[in-house]
Amino acid sequence: MFFCVPIFAAVCLAAAFAHPDEITYLPGLNFPLNYKHYSGYLNATGGKFLHYWFVESQRNPSSDPLLLWLNGGPGCSSLDGFLSELGPLHVSADGKTLYNNTYSWNKVANILFLEAPAGVGFSYSLNGKYSTDDDTTSYDNYVALQNFFVKFPQFKGNDFYITGESYGGIYIPTLSVRVLRGPAKINFKGFAIGNGYLDVRNLTNSIVFFAYYHGLVENELWGRLSKFCCGGYSSQDKCNFDSPASSDCSEAVSEVTDIVDGSGLNIYNLYSDCAQSSEKVSRYSTDKRNLLRMLPKSENLRKVKDDPPCIDSSNLRKYLNQMSVRQALHIPSKVQDWEICSTDVEIGYKRLYDTMRPQVLELIGSGKLRGLIYNGDVDMACNFLGDEWFANNLGLKVKQKYQIWKFNNQVAGFVKYYDKLSFLTIRGSGHMVPQDKPGPAFKMISSFLSNTPF
Repeated sequence: MFFCVPIFAAVCLAAAFAHPDEITYLPGLNFPLNYKHYSGYLNATGGKFLHYWFVESQRNPSSDPLLLWLNGGPGCSSLDGFLSELGPLHVSADGKTLYNNTYSWNKVANILFLEAPAGVGFSYSLNGKYSTDDDTTSYDNYVALQNFFVKFPQFKGNDFYITGESYGGIYIPTLSVRVLRGPAKINFKGFAIGNGYLDVRNLTNSIVFFAYYHGLVENELWGRLSKFCCGGYSSQDKCNFDSPASSDCSEAVSEVTDIVDGSGLNIYNLYSDCAQSSEKVSRYSTDKRNLLRMLPKSENLRKVKDDPPCIDSSNLRKYLNQMSVRQALHIPSKVQDWEICSTDVEIGYKRLYDTMRPQVLELIGSGKLRGLIYNGDVDMACNFLGDEWFANNLGLKVKQKYQIWKFNNQVAGFVKYYDKLSFLTIRGSGHMVPQDKPGPAFKMISSFLSNTPF
């Protein structure tokens, strides 16, 4: 009796101090975890609540870095990043069970997955209105981030990095500038952008070069592109595919668009087949509308309505919309069903920036931060060449020239080191690098966080 009383008291004390957002049971999870994880809401502005899922590091949560992960769209959920790419738990094809991700990034870091802006995934607004823009989104994310540190003050001293992919190329620099300038005491150390939407003109011009040098455009069409769009000189500084100066140039670029965007190729990965999906609104279709919207389209492409989705996220939708899973994640019953991308957010989203050059230069110029821009080299949505041009055109001092980096003694890609910034490619990977090449992606992020050579 004397032994039971203190034990019972200790159990009660532990229960009393348990975090209200901690996930204690998760349907479909049939193996033990060696880390804690949490799900709930962070306050943004004007009655907006952003859903998060936070996983502690499997190594040493108190001292390991803290990463914020943002997927793009705009309007797509970061739980895709969690459950399909870099998170520790992935959803099986049946949409019912979970399996362990061997190369989860939380083996070396604490990771905060944030569904933003409001209206995406399980995030919501009290007034049900989801029109927003780049600046409002970055400010809401900044406010939510501060709320995270109120909920988890023990992580405020950890090195902090902002990471993500795709339209995260806008989300990440704009949020990073707020964190850099802001009064909140955050131990901000750097940012990493994967296949980022960093500069519209670079991405538009480079995708035409990408298509030609990957065998998608034949010589006759390339000759017309060179003649009408490049003044006869096919080079980065001579070609203008972004805003064609003549109808002949526009027509030629539209033919390239038909091939890249309308022929049935997988824009996320040129060398991968397209999956057949039951998704009504997929991330694929959202990204096509947003990331490739700058390409002139021909009448033939405008008539295409039933493009193959190329990725199948129906397993995520099936899993996350189970009532038992929603309850485990502390999702109120009033909140909408989970979709990988929100049509309401996409339709009401206003894009304010065509380039992130000023923002990235401010971040690197502060002398306080390190940056990484990485690209799968067979992605067509945000191709490596456009982001390579972006990095090169920043005018930063080159510390080490373009060189091979390896994973398991195999060439994993190429890397160029600038002052405080690295540009890196992942060989054979498409748009979602941690999903396509999990091993090299894990080595990449581990090296970046530890500030060691790739």
